[in-house]
Amino acid sequence: MTKIEHPELGSILLVSSPRLRRITLTVRRDGVVRLSYPTQVGRERALNFLAEKKAWVVRAQARAAERAALMPPAADKDEVEALRAAAKADLPLRVARLAEQTQLRYAGLTIRAARTRWGSCSGKNQISLSLYLMRLPEHLRDFIILHELCHTIHHNHSPRFHALLDGLLGGREAALRRELRSYRIG
Repeated sequence: MTKIEHPELGSILLVSSPRLRRITLTVRRDGVVRLSYPTQVGRERALNFLAEKKAWVVRAQARAAERAALMPPAADKDEVEALRAAAKADLPLRVARLAEQTQLRYAGLTIRAARTRWGSCSGKNQISLSLYLMRLPEHLRDFIILHELCHTIHHNHSPRFHALLDGLLGGREAALRRELRSYRIG
């Protein structure tokens, strides 16, 4: 991996690997651009690709900056520990109760200080929840937990997944999703 400074785009991370099959561009949350390319393609061709996609990169960096501005400041250590204690006291019981009510089974639960996702479910049905769920009203905590429990059946966001979730929520999935958008993690 090599880092270069582009006069207009800022920091560019160049990643070359013989295992890569195509040139890809990504813009990280901090605005840094990652240009990955197959070794056989060569650096010059990859940089030409970057030049062709410069307008896209500028737009992606602007979106990343907008999202970063919306993120609340990080919680201090004491607040994180208080949220962690509250999450460990509340979330395992809440997940177990909802799993029992819905007959959905999960393999295990972890609680993390995730700032990018409220929750996730692995392919092995291991659920992970952000301790920042404790800042949400209880009905939205339940919504996120049910969302992750539904992933134990459908590991995607297919129409069948949404039908299952919407059915468990009494037809309120869209309304709850809209309400959740007004909250930010972390």
